[in-house]
This record gives sequence, structure tokens and C-alpha cells, in this order.
Amino acid sequence: MAMHAITIAEPGGPEALVWREVPDPVPPGPGEVLVEVAASAVNRADVLQRRGFYEPPPGASRYPGLECAGTVAAVGDGVVGWRPGDRVCALLAGGGYAERVTVPAVQLLPVPDGLDLATAAALPEVCCTVWSNVFQVAGLRPGELLLVHGGASGIGTMAVQLAKVAGARVAVTAGSAEKLDRCAGLGADVLINYREQDFVSRVRAATGGRGADVVLDIIGAKYLARNVDVLAPGGRLVVIGLQGGVRAELDLGALLAKRGSVAATSLRARPVAEKGAIVAAVREHVWPLLADGRVRPVIDRRMPMAEAAEAHRVMESGAHVGKIVLTAG
Repeated sequence: MAMHAITIAEPGGPEALVWREVPDPVPPGPGEVLVEVAASAVNRADVLQRRGFYEPPPGASRYPGLECAGTVAAVGDGVVGWRPGDRVCALLAGGGYAERVTVPAVQLLPVPDGLDLATAAALPEVCCTVWSNVFQVAGLRPGELLLVHGGASGIGTMAVQLAKVAGARVAVTAGSAEKLDRCAGLGADVLINYREQDFVSRVRAATGGRGADVVLDIIGAKYLARNVDVLAPGGRLVVIGLQGGVRAELDLGALLAKRGSVAATSLRARPVAEKGAIVAAVREHVWPLLADGRVRPVIDRRMPMAEAAEAHRVMESGAHVGKIVLTAG
């Protein structure tokens, strides 16, 4: 049998993404599920993979796409709780930009009540990233202040909402008044245009000089020194992206004086058991918030999966707010 998928023959620009016929994925093995994909979503990691800077982990699909939603087509031996026809969304190590994908059953989530499949496709990566980093790693507590860089991104829009539900205050950086307005509509308390304002001074002014208790950073090296500077006593910096470079000098004296900590994490290459534990925590803590409407995915636009190249152009332009969803079929 055959299916269609977005392939990358050679690393390059968006034009490297080609929708073509490819072999079907292998049947699900023990503990795995085959999903008929209805939609996927674009993540920054997909852009890096297309450019040749982020290889899939060993054994993962070579096609891009770190999340999807669809229906269960087949289940492997030992799988319980899922059966053909179930509506699901999934955290993937790759393969979301395709009509079918095989995924470990522990990385599946039910589609939240009231959401269609295309909307659900925008959830797994951002929910798992935000929950694991902001709450599991950084331990954000009620009353604390979370600073989110890239507040209008898919991760940012989810981080704002989950932090507010948890009783925290939220500061965001974004590059336009329009994006900051969208963040404010989600509950952000402190709005910082990084093109015109210094986030360190703005956060300090908003906290009586204390600073941010938790910083969720997608920039990396370019922001490292200022991220440490903005930390409150006992503050926690979590780096999840490297858009601003990979190498910078860390002032350990400044970090020590604040009794601060720096963590850097990625999700894609973690062992299946670790990802399964994160997915289970998201199902327990985040899924009820989606079901009752306290948290919602923010989707900028939906595009046919065959037009993934144009979707990547939109992402790289920075013109979007929230997630870009790719629909199959």
C-alpha cells in the first residue's frame, strides 16, 4: 500500500517540502497504534529539520511533524484503552506530515470533548512542552510571575493560559502591538514589545524590583545574560529553544547570588516512557481545562498539508499568532 507524506529530499528552504506518494508505515508493533491522520501542526522544530539542523531521533519517521490528530486505524499487541475508530491526538517523534503514522500508545490522547480533529492537532506538542517545563521542571506556583518569551507563539499562547489558571501572573514579550493585544486577551498581565522595550526593566517595574520567578525562553544564547538578570531570588530559567544561538557566557556569580537555576530541555528525543509520563500528566491536568473551556488552543490558520511549504513561509515570517494547522486529505 501507499500513502502521501511531506518529504525532504535535500535540506533547504520551504521548497524542499514535497507532498508525494510514499510507502505505508509498517504495521503497529507491540504497544503501538496506527493513526489515520486528519491534521498535523507546524512547529519550529519542523523548520529546523527542513533546513538540516534537527535530525529525527533513531527509529523515528523521517517525515516532519511532531504532533497529529486523527482516528485509530489499527492497534498492536498489548495495547489497552484504544481501539480502531477512536478519535485521538498524539505526540510524535516525527511523521505527522503524512496520511498515516505509527505511534507508541502511551503518546496518545483522546480528542477533548467539543473539539474537531484539526483543532486537536494543535494541542499535543504545546501542552506537553508547557506542562513539562513550566510546571514539572520549574514548579511554577500560585502568586509567582512567569515571563514567557514569544508570548504569541503556539507555546506562548498555551503557557499564558495554563499559568493564569494556576494562579500565577504572566509577563510576555512579543514583537508587535497586535500580538501583545492577543496575549492580553488570553490573560497576560505585563506586555513587553521586545523591539522597543527592555524586558528586564519592564519586569522589575511590574514586580517592585523582584523579577520573574520563572522564565520560559525560546531564544537561548542571545538572552541568557538578561534572563539571569531578570530572575527573582530563587528564580528558575528554562531554555527550550535556540533561535538566538547556542553559545553564551553564563555569569555563575550572578546566578549564585540569586540562588537561581538554569535548565535546558527538549522533548522529541526523550525515551518513550518519559514522553508517556508527560502525556499522562497532561491528560490528568490539562485535558479537564480544555473540556470546560478554561483553556483553548489558539489557531492562526488551517492549510492543506500539501501546502506545507507555504505554511513554513508563514512561520518563518513571524506573521502568525498561535498554531498553524495542516489538514490531510
